[in-house]
Amino acid sequence: MPSRPALLALAVAAGLTLAACSRQHAPAAGATAGAPPAGETADQFVARVNDEFRALYAELNSAQWLSSTYINSDSELVAAKANERWLARLNEWIAQSHRYDGQPMSPQTARQIKLLRLMTAMPAPRDPKKLEELTRIATRMEGMYGAGSYCTGEGANKTCRDIGQLSQVLASSRDYDAQLQAWQGWHTISVPMRKDYARFVELVNEGARDMGYADAGELWRAGYDMPPAQLAAETDRLWDQVKPLYEQLHCYVRGRLDARYGKDRGEVAGGMLPAHLLGNLWQQDWGNLWDLLQPYPGAGSLDVNAALQAMAQTDLARARQHLPDPGGTPAAREFLAERAAALDTAKRMTERAQDFYVSLGMPKLPASYWEKSQFIKPLDREVVCHASAWDMNMQGDVRTKMCIVPSEEELTTIYHELGHVYYDLAYNKQPPLFQSGAHDGFHEAIGDTIVLAMTPAYLHSVGLVGAQQQSQQALINAQMRMALAKVAFLPFGLMIDRWRWGVFDGSIKPGEYNRAWWALKAKYQGVAPATPRGEEFFDPGAKYHVPGNTPYTRYFLSHILQFQFYKALCDASGYKGPLYECSFYGSKPAGEKYWAMLSKGASQPWQQTLQELTGSPRMDAGPLLEYFAPLQAWLKQQNAGQSCGWDPGAATAARGAGVATPG
Repeated sequence: MPSRPALLALAVAAGLTLAACSRQHAPAAGATAGAPPAGETADQFVARVNDEFRALYAELNSAQWLSSTYINSDSELVAAKANERWLARLNEWIAQSHRYDGQPMSPQTARQIKLLRLMTAMPAPRDPKKLEELTRIATRMEGMYGAGSYCTGEGANKTCRDIGQLSQVLASSRDYDAQLQAWQGWHTISVPMRKDYARFVELVNEGARDMGYADAGELWRAGYDMPPAQLAAETDRLWDQVKPLYEQLHCYVRGRLDARYGKDRGEVAGGMLPAHLLGNLWQQDWGNLWDLLQPYPGAGSLDVNAALQAMAQTDLARARQHLPDPGGTPAAREFLAERAAALDTAKRMTERAQDFYVSLGMPKLPASYWEKSQFIKPLDREVVCHASAWDMNMQGDVRTKMCIVPSEEELTTIYHELGHVYYDLAYNKQPPLFQSGAHDGFHEAIGDTIVLAMTPAYLHSVGLVGAQQQSQQALINAQMRMALAKVAFLPFGLMIDRWRWGVFDGSIKPGEYNRAWWALKAKYQGVAPATPRGEEFFDPGAKYHVPGNTPYTRYFLSHILQFQFYKALCDASGYKGPLYECSFYGSKPAGEKYWAMLSKGASQPWQQTLQELTGSPRMDAGPLLEYFAPLQAWLKQQNAGQSCGWDPGAATAARGAGVATPG
């Protein structure tokens, strides 16, 4: 799932949710390390922290940018040391903040102190040696992920495939064994992380206890302007709203897989879906199975990929004509042309996404964005290709880091990442401690709200698809495409943190990491591996957000919130009609309302921010269900007579995979 990087686990539970948070700096004049200036009031303390915070911010971001875009032992060391200095400084600020417990202060100061104490998802132990160990482990795990590849053969016959190449097999091949090999291959990259991860958990739990929390999971859950214990109940309530829709989609997909591969391969015992057949390494987005799942072939064709491929060919033809140096071999000239064209296409796709935000009245991205972002995968070094958005200095140096290829999935990812960037730009005028989403789910929902407005009519208006004929079949096709991304994701968005909360609180022991992972995937997603996955594997680590230590409940919440935001912006634009047909592209009133929300950052409780935009302070899946109502009715008709649902424990008995059913 694309996301803002939580690089080295600095994703913020309630404060900063972006790529990097601040770093270490020399103490302010008049202060000694670990102690505030004599007589400093709470308001003065917060003002000082904000000043230091802003000054420190660029160093850590730069170090982590390098560690993600130039992966080697040197950049890992630089990033680890910068992270170590930052966490030490953060610990000092947090310790200093307790001097003001119970003292009178302004509400804004009180909120900033609260957010300061919740600022890191990687709480560090106070022991300097343990802090250094923690940052080294965090950097090493992220480096393992970024450099991960699956190799077969030996010597001259050795071939290696990275995450992009393995993902492509799952996306485009329908060969059962080739997909299984690619899926299993990627999951080899995380096996060496297991020991590191177990130690990482011990260290962050110690840091969380030093801050007054039971464990790191409780610290994460504390960042939602509600008691930590309420978050699980709140997410359960939202999941109960959407689970019936997911079950119908699951049932339909299982039937199509059975038809393609036969029931003995198209499903796993208990009616679960085989992990390697869903077109995605983690089964979080099923859109790559469109060729198998399209309800009405050809109805309302939305072949965005074809338009992007045509764009790429146009850029390649132009690059061939305008190479600055016509020398070299034909093969060398073609190679240079292909590289130039790839960069041009990636930037044009990004410009297309920027156009939507600008149409709402938001500013164009700064020139530095186009100069400093990573748009395509470099040839000369290892990089983290996982898409992410960065606010480098809290003053407008914003970037995205991607390895863009011309596909619909990549295009929508760009729209998503620019949502983070525009949120950053909108709240840059806030004090640094308020420069964050209202809660972390807000940050993830901004760009996805724009994606919802990429209706067939919008796509046609910007030349990405042909003219659309209005028909029930075209509607169901369009809804299915969206559901394969949005609805399929929901249980995945929930289960990752359910696993980590258990790991952090000790109910999931290191010796049962993999068993518990697949138990939760079975319970929530109805997904199981086709072959046994014992404790010799560490399958959680094959998902970026685990070694990257990015809290994941934000993504589940964002998939609820984005439909609430979407409905509110459609209303603001004056749209009347079925929700699923609304695009507020070009609506200045919608843009003004959205920008006003973005500008608030974390300066007030999220419930207030949500109410100002939507009229309600409560997260609610009602707009999501309203949006997908036509598809849900259609799915029930298609699944009539089928036994929908699944038995999470059946695969264990049938395959001996060591997967237990969670209680």
